[in-house]
Amino acid sequence: MAFQRFEDILVWQKAQNLSVFIYQNFLKSKDFGFRDQITRASVSISNNIAEGFERRTNPDFIRFLYFALASNSEVRSMLYLSQRLKFLDDPTTKELIDKTNEILKMLYGLIKSMKDQPNS
Repeated sequence: MAFQRFEDILVWQKAQNLSVFIYQNFLKSKDFGFRDQITRASVSISNNIAEGFERRTNPDFIRFLYFALASNSEVRSMLYLSQRLKFLDDPTTKELIDKTNEILKMLYGLIKSMKDQPNS
């Protein structure tokens, strides 16, 4: 792998930032179930990247990157729902959805580059 530490992976950094934004925007939500689900899903993105990286094999890393993709999609789906439920205003929702779309593209790019490596 080209990275020495998972902390060096840009998509991990972006996923961590997304989690911070999610926590900040749902901190005062009175819907505890919703808040718990979206914050857990957001944290799961960076955690799966880190866990997969530490497995130290390309197939395992790729598998965990797919888990991160699934968590990212869960967050994006919940953001659409939060907008419909008026938990967030439209500009904030758009900003957070844009962040999930950026993470999506980066994860797919990382998966592709891992699959293209000869030892995968």
